[in-house]
Amino acid sequence: MSNERFAIIGAGHFGSAIAIALSQNGAEVLVIDSEISVIQDISEEVAYAVCIDATNKKALIAENIQDFDAVVVAIGNDFVKRLLCAANLLDLNVKRIICRTMGANQRIILEKMGITEFLSPEDEIGTVFAERLLNPSILSYLQLPDGYKIAEILPPPRIIGLSLGDINLRDTYRLSLITIRRKNNESIVTNSSNDVSGHILGVPETSTIIQENDCFILFGLSNNIEDFIKANQ
Repeated sequence: MSNERFAIIGAGHFGSAIAIALSQNGAEVLVIDSEISVIQDISEEVAYAVCIDATNKKALIAENIQDFDAVVVAIGNDFVKRLLCAANLLDLNVKRIICRTMGANQRIILEKMGITEFLSPEDEIGTVFAERLLNPSILSYLQLPDGYKIAEILPPPRIIGLSLGDINLRDTYRLSLITIRRKNNESIVTNSSNDVSGHILGVPETSTIIQENDCFILFGLSNNIEDFIKANQ
């Protein structure tokens, strides 16, 4: 990733988080925002930060926006501004445009313009939170096509102290264990899996004993993951 160049337009909480994460992973990042105070706050976190109006095509050209590998339009509540920015990027033949959407109607309009990649943080957070309300054992998940997901779960109580061979996830529940994250004793589960300390066990062996502070990373059908949790409560 170190040779890739990204531009983030809109440096609110969402845009800033993307920019900082990319920068920390070695990418060259340009942040654009129309608020000077926002630019000042993030300027030390990324390679470049400029205060310009992204609806001004000439201003974007001056930053060589068309030369970046991808541009993320992370502008928040001002949909008109987001539309104008996306239109400018399309006119400038930017290689890859990822645009924030807030609701299905915005996505339809952007699709009609020619945008094909989208970010919908509010929808995604809402979906994940609803899942956690329904299944408190699920800490986080990635929804995949055809009903599959990769989920990080707390092991249900009935399997604590057993070995992986004892529970036989693959044959009994049609689930694949990707790995186990073993937390330190003082760790506390929070709303974000990133807030949990500990270490990855790699590829666990069938003799691995399941501990109370473990987190399973499972792959399988959503229904099978839910059945596994319910059967072992």
